[in-house]
Amino acid sequence: MNTDRNHFSFSDLEQWLDEHRVTEIECLVPDLTGVARGKILPRQKFTEDRGMRLPEAVVAMGVTGEFPTQGPYYDVISPTDHDMHLRPDPRTVRIVPWASDPTAQVVHDCYDKAGNIVPFAPRSVLRRVCDLYAAEGWNPIVAPELEFYLVARNTDPDMPLKPPIGRSGRAETSRQAYSIDAVNEFDPLFEDVYSYCEQMELNVDTLIHEIGAGQMEINFFHDHPLGLADEVFFFKRTVREAAMRHNMFATFMAKPIAGEPGSAMHIHQSITDAEGRNIFSNADGSASDMFRWYIGGLQKYIPAAMALFAPYVNSYRRLARFTAAPINIQWGTDNRTVGIRSPVASPAARRIENRVIGADANPYVALAATLACGYLGMKNRIEPTPECKGDAYLGDYQLPRSLGEALEMLRQEKALAEVLGEAFVTVYTEVKEIEYAEFMKVISPWEREHLLLHV
Repeated sequence: MNTDRNHFSFSDLEQWLDEHRVTEIECLVPDLTGVARGKILPRQKFTEDRGMRLPEAVVAMGVTGEFPTQGPYYDVISPTDHDMHLRPDPRTVRIVPWASDPTAQVVHDCYDKAGNIVPFAPRSVLRRVCDLYAAEGWNPIVAPELEFYLVARNTDPDMPLKPPIGRSGRAETSRQAYSIDAVNEFDPLFEDVYSYCEQMELNVDTLIHEIGAGQMEINFFHDHPLGLADEVFFFKRTVREAAMRHNMFATFMAKPIAGEPGSAMHIHQSITDAEGRNIFSNADGSASDMFRWYIGGLQKYIPAAMALFAPYVNSYRRLARFTAAPINIQWGTDNRTVGIRSPVASPAARRIENRVIGADANPYVALAATLACGYLGMKNRIEPTPECKGDAYLGDYQLPRSLGEALEMLRQEKALAEVLGEAFVTVYTEVKEIEYAEFMKVISPWEREHLLLHV
């Protein structure tokens, strides 16, 4: 059997399933929100069918499970809800370490009956962008840093979330950034998380305690975008499962607790050429034109891509001044107040960090969008603004302040739609409008508290 997962064939997949004595397969496809949809098949049926079928709307619905009943959505999706033909990607096979019986999970790609890839499936969008890079002889390299909160179990959505109880029997009440002891409060949980990740061959790197009470961050080793999107997708499932087994929840909401910092998915990104050289650096070690143009592309297109980086109404609560989240598209070296940061690094490791993206973003969509922005910058030679060397929080807001505003900006940006695919942008924006309309039906406690008797 080929031991290099990146080159797994179907025969390698079958041999892997034999070696792990797998009896069931979770056949997964990520939907627009990043939720794992699919079917659980017996091993024999999986081997015989080499795929499955699902209605195409399964990957094109919102977080509430709703989808449009009319409009442009049905210019892309059949009103009779055709089947998609899902094919497993052998490179994604992983064990399900918490299952009672030997179970594997495999991510699938979506095709129509003619064999064409379904353009609005999130994994298809990232494939499309990576193919554009490949056509230029460029190899994108990314490394996500994913923040999340551990919270006490909460079964009543009307009640605020609270930090969980650790080994000491006490909940956190103060900021514990980078505290080793604060992480050790949850040692039993993280021992399970690392054990699960090892069994699943997820390339997780550093675990740290972030600023918020019960807020953690996990870093991933740098790799190709598609494989890392799969790993983030698997990791979210893994840490949620592990947390529930320890009587708490793990949440990737962008702003789960009022008064605490939000959670981001910072993405470090660089590009290598066919010889493996970092094209962000010149031969003399200085920053290249490509480096500048990539930043210029991010600055020009991030505002229009915000609905992809901040996909829910809650996402915009994170993006506020002095809260460890950016409010604009300034760029700077080793400056955490900007939206686009260039960490201190050697010329070979020169990279750009997009700090705008929320932890609630779909990893496939977020990676596709940030790479699309940079791609347009390099292709169109877009020059960035002068480097911000001070506090970017003292500048103006340059990002949309709400999901409704962000959706309108995404609809208007034709260049971004050409790279991501017009079918995807149409389906995505129509679905998000449904979500936004659902949210607007809810009357919040703030409205009752301040408006009930005062207006």
